[in-house]
Amino acid sequence: MSLGQRVSTDRQLARLLQIGVVLEEVVEARAYSHLESLSPDERAELDEEIAELLDHAAEESAEHRARLESLVDEMDAETVGYDEIELLVREHYASNQPEDFDGLLYDQLCNEETAYKFYDDLIEAIEASDADYTVDEELVLDTLYAIREEEKEGVEEVTAIMEDRE
Repeated sequence: MSLGQRVSTDRQLARLLQIGVVLEEVVEARAYSHLESLSPDERAELDEEIAELLDHAAEESAEHRARLESLVDEMDAETVGYDEIELLVREHYASNQPEDFDGLLYDQLCNEETAYKFYDDLIEAIEASDADYTVDEELVLDTLYAIREEEKEGVEEVTAIMEDRE
């Protein structure tokens, strides 16, 4: 299923919302993983602004995930549990942690941009459709608009921190 197409069925919409849940789970798990991977010395060196950014990113992703899961629940579809995704993320990225704080910021920027683009494409695909969903389309779009805006703010926050560090 491509986001270049219209979202013409409940099944497609549920699947795309489930992908959003997984995306948020990955972002949340990576933000926590980055913080936990730091040695005590690295944590002491960690800029307070970066620590707050990662904490905020993890909390925001958890909140986004809950909002998306609520929509999926209304459609009587299932989501993948956070614990399953967290385990996969830890296994996949265990040997691929950023080497320094700049790498950590680039990784976070990539996560924020990927999420923003996903929600932007999903909104466009829903708006291009004339399907009737079992869930309130206006509620879905309002939720996605809000999440997309917060992802945009995340991109701007990370970019500002990166520019300040130059």
